[in-house]
Amino acid sequence: MNTQTKGYILGAIAAATYGMNPLFALPLYADGMNPDSVLFFRYLLALPILAVMLKMRGRGFQISGRDIPQLALFGILCALSSLALFQSYRYMDAGIASTLLFVYPIMVALIMTAVFRERLSVQTILCIVTATCGIGLLYNGTDGATLSLTGSLLVGGSALSYAVYIVGINQTRLKDMATLQVTFYVLLFGLSVFVVSLLAGDEGLQLPGKWYLWGNLIALGLFPTAISLLCTTAAIQYIGSTPTAILGVLEPVTALFFGITVFGEIVTGRDIAGIVLIIAAVVIVVAGGTVTHPLIRFRKMFPRLNRTSNHTEKQA
Repeated sequence: MNTQTKGYILGAIAAATYGMNPLFALPLYADGMNPDSVLFFRYLLALPILAVMLKMRGRGFQISGRDIPQLALFGILCALSSLALFQSYRYMDAGIASTLLFVYPIMVALIMTAVFRERLSVQTILCIVTATCGIGLLYNGTDGATLSLTGSLLVGGSALSYAVYIVGINQTRLKDMATLQVTFYVLLFGLSVFVVSLLAGDEGLQLPGKWYLWGNLIALGLFPTAISLLCTTAAIQYIGSTPTAILGVLEPVTALFFGITVFGEIVTGRDIAGIVLIIAAVVIVVAGGTVTHPLIRFRKMFPRLNRTSNHTEKQA
């Protein structure tokens, strides 16, 4: 299996596991836990899981002092993205917030184009538009629901933080660092954000009211945190920032799957259309040049008219 194929598979796994958030988080919110507490335990419980993985792979915890500032920065960015998203739920419907969050692949593509001069290809534009339309179809909002300015700014900040994280991992020394080490220290530094937030807030740290809900917290630490972030970092190193970000559109598909199978949600024709568009976007990313070249050939079938000569002919 070549590195590109590995990157696509890891990107898909990252998106699918991150989409498990509602499956494990909703019962905790229903039990009365606040977002800060859930996120604190989510990051805290992911650390020993990654530590065991590091030891099993025969890797140590030693890192270069030169890497600490970058790891701290990306850890804080990743945590702020999570915190801003969960705080936005207090100002708007979670479905609207989750839908708005998926502007981050567009942000990644724009950052790569504006800052790093990456060419924005027809293929990239097509799959971003297709994915955006698909996500829009998956959202079923409440009639008359309006957007909160505060909530929208929080989601925008969440998307931007995550976009900068995805780009930064691929453009710094961390690209060549062991994936497990990057993920471990990103979560370690990110944990500090929730510690500060809990200390500064009025609600304080809350524990699950039922013993079995600790299983939900452990699952949150394993699947949408440790595994998802680990696969995201590896995918960025294999295939780059923009394809990894676009593969993230599989997250709402996973969330919808668990919504149907676990929470009894009903799938509609609109949902099916949204899933088809999202899968089409992923196919475009994975297909790469095999899609781009036919599109270019199709465009050449309709050459632009020479406006000058056309105008001259009309005058004649």
